[in-house]
Amino acid sequence: MHTPRLIPALVALAFSGSAVASGFQLLEQNASGLANSYAGSAAIADSASTIFFNPAGMTKLQAHEFSVGLNAVRPSFEFTDKGSVIAPATGTGTGDAGDWAYIPNGYLSWALNKDLYVGVGFSAPFGLSTAYDPTWVGRFQSISFDIKTYNINPSIAYRLNDKLSIGFGVNWQRMEAEYVRMAAVAHPSNPALNSLVQNTKVTLDADDDSWGWNAGVLFDVSPTTRIGVSYRSTVKHTLEGTLKSTNQAVSPDVTAKADVELPDTLIISAVQKLNDKWTMVGDLSWTGWSSVQTVPIIRTSGALPGSTAQTLETKFRDTWRVAFGGIYQYSGNLDLKFGIAYDQTPVKSAELRLVSLPDNDRLWISGGAQWKLSKDVRLDIGAAYLFVRDTNIDNNQLAAGRGRVTGTYDSNVLILGAQYSQSF
Repeated sequence: MHTPRLIPALVALAFSGSAVASGFQLLEQNASGLANSYAGSAAIADSASTIFFNPAGMTKLQAHEFSVGLNAVRPSFEFTDKGSVIAPATGTGTGDAGDWAYIPNGYLSWALNKDLYVGVGFSAPFGLSTAYDPTWVGRFQSISFDIKTYNINPSIAYRLNDKLSIGFGVNWQRMEAEYVRMAAVAHPSNPALNSLVQNTKVTLDADDDSWGWNAGVLFDVSPTTRIGVSYRSTVKHTLEGTLKSTNQAVSPDVTAKADVELPDTLIISAVQKLNDKWTMVGDLSWTGWSSVQTVPIIRTSGALPGSTAQTLETKFRDTWRVAFGGIYQYSGNLDLKFGIAYDQTPVKSAELRLVSLPDNDRLWISGGAQWKLSKDVRLDIGAAYLFVRDTNIDNNQLAAGRGRVTGTYDSNVLILGAQYSQSF
């Protein structure tokens, strides 16, 4: 049995959760957008969480606002083996796993004057964790893979006129990675010890701090139509740490590094008020996943400094996501929401699909509500169900001694969210 889970970074007070998004990008940066499948994310500006999706949206808020939210996620993944090959022995090839996990978020915005706003957000734009049983059939490719990002996003927004606002933010981002697999390597100086190699587990544990930026514009085309455009930059990380082994005789510990450039994102959103009851929201977003082509893990000490311990072959492609939703004003203090979205995977083929990221296209169906508890307090709740396409994998790393994993994944995800927003 194996236990794959997609997990975002710990946020604020080190909470963690599990979510499924295209690649290892995490959309769950608030709960208020969940009910609309995050349609209209860069234009809706209905809480301080606009700091993440479009900082220009702060100009639509009250003088002082904060927002805190939580998403609860229940993923289910089932892998069925269809002829995987591993040496020296076979392993288990089927399994189903998934458990509840929780993703918090927090934002604060305040006005310096009627046109100038500042704010700060705490989020986790990227995250991934897959954990397999140590005896599973693909253990020489991966037993576990965990990526966390912590993102702190101070921002500023300015209202140029009644029609147009602009926003900008800087992002301090910490990335942590842990990658564990069984090793099939030759002893560097004593071939007589090679018989021990099959019992060697190696772990890469590395981290890095880096900087990025984000910007956005918000345009009121008319009293009933608003357009938002936002962009988040790439963030380049040089992860540095250690490559550890459970068998020092075969594979002594060394320091290592890995370079990865997390992708940029462009969002175009629209909000259209049809009448006193109905508002429609839409999103078209692009993610530059082609920035992640290969991830070489380089030894920086030991007997072979500068040599490549392993290269993760991703060959990702850029992706598109389209979302559409509606908001119905049921009463003066209650709005009902719904949404649908199609999210494209960056994985090109079964041959390039990693066991650490069994990702595929998915369809979002969502719904929820917003209660106005008072003129200053709002509560959002939402739920989404993700239908993930049946996912084939045929990752052949026999030449590198890491086996061939051939099979299918059957996946789906349930997400429940709640968010409290208040002006003061």
